[in-house]
Amino acid sequence: MSSAPRGVKGVTPWKCEGNIALELWTLLGHLWVVMIFLQIAVVVTTLCLASCARAPEPRATGPLRQEAYVWQRDWGGRVQTAVGEGSSRLDGLTLLAAEVGWHDGRPEVLRIPIPYAALPKSTRSIGLALRIGAFHGPFRADDATATLLCNLAVAILDEARAAGMASAELQLDFDCAESRLDGYRLWLEAVKRRVAPTPVSITVLPSWLDRPAFQRLARCGGSYVLQVHSLRRPANAKDPFTLCNPREAREAVERAASFGVPFRVALPTYGYRLDFDPDGQFAGIAADGADDGNPHATLSREIRSDPIVLAGLVRDWMRDRPALMSGLIWYRLPVADDRRNWRWATLARVMAGLPPRGHLRAEPRYPQSGLVELDLLNDGNADVSTRFDLDVRWDHGTLIAADGFHGFELARRTAESCELQSPKGADFLPPGERRTIGWLRLNTNTEVRCELFSRLL
Repeated sequence: MSSAPRGVKGVTPWKCEGNIALELWTLLGHLWVVMIFLQIAVVVTTLCLASCARAPEPRATGPLRQEAYVWQRDWGGRVQTAVGEGSSRLDGLTLLAAEVGWHDGRPEVLRIPIPYAALPKSTRSIGLALRIGAFHGPFRADDATATLLCNLAVAILDEARAAGMASAELQLDFDCAESRLDGYRLWLEAVKRRVAPTPVSITVLPSWLDRPAFQRLARCGGSYVLQVHSLRRPANAKDPFTLCNPREAREAVERAASFGVPFRVALPTYGYRLDFDPDGQFAGIAADGADDGNPHATLSREIRSDPIVLAGLVRDWMRDRPALMSGLIWYRLPVADDRRNWRWATLARVMAGLPPRGHLRAEPRYPQSGLVELDLLNDGNADVSTRFDLDVRWDHGTLIAADGFHGFELARRTAESCELQSPKGADFLPPGERRTIGWLRLNTNTEVRCELFSRLL
């Protein structure tokens, strides 16, 4: 009888199969790990490719649609004249039609008596603005406050329609806290339902763009106006002041384009006078051409919209901007007696992206024998500071008397010359305007020579 080979006899089959199974399980485990890593790699690669292949935000070039606000509460003759001129120069106007504020928790409504019959028939587009003061809630879509706003919105649109003026849009200008944008959305939805089919837009601050609730608000409105101008309350007279920071404005426009909602950009044309007390602390502000002095102020500073900076912004956006940026709207329309606002000569240049320049010169006039009146004339196209002193000289005759106007004072006089010193407070002469700042009385008819010069004040 032959015996089984050594090492084979007695080895059971199941032990051999078990080793093979173990090796198979180990191999499958390795394959499973490899497959997981491959799947992860595929997902990451897909995401990367999708990110790289994502189309950039559409861009646009060329001229911009240009509009302006009419924010006056009193429509006198000069406002109507300005509206007539604006109708031919601009693509549209937005008129302040009503304001709502709160006093002791109760709403107060101011309606602006707009003379629709006096508006030019050639006006291309008219929008109506409803200004809403700060409100801290609660916000509901159907309470007394929401009903008041909806009824007021309907009323101002109906008034314009009855006068034969079709409103291109209703614009809500609400002084809303950043934390209450979702509440604002409830009002916006309610107003839109009541005034449909008239479009409704809202004014927006750059700080709102960082709030999660903003996208919901913007999509609800369908369009908005991005206001890139404001004045932060200064701590003291030495603080730097600006109404529009160009870098921040550019950044805000690019951020606004990411929400996928069309928008316009509001830019400033106005200025303020800031008043400070003897300790240099902020004491008050004068705007809209107001000139009443502040009895508590010992120092005043004028801050103006910088037309050269803003012309640069316009020029850059004409060359390249987000396609969703549909135009500009200027605050506010030039009116002849609005001292702290640009004139048309300035706005027209800036709208074209061209930097305006002021040019101040002195000019003598001779209304009577021996009498010389001294004028300052701005024959440029931008406001110019009058903080210059005037030296006046002549070759024949003797000075009998002299004096200054508009804050100018006689600082020096001799038989053959005199000097008028400018006031310490900043003042500006609009383009195309003339201002008499002094007079001389000489003992004979003679021509005088005038020279402006600056000094440290």
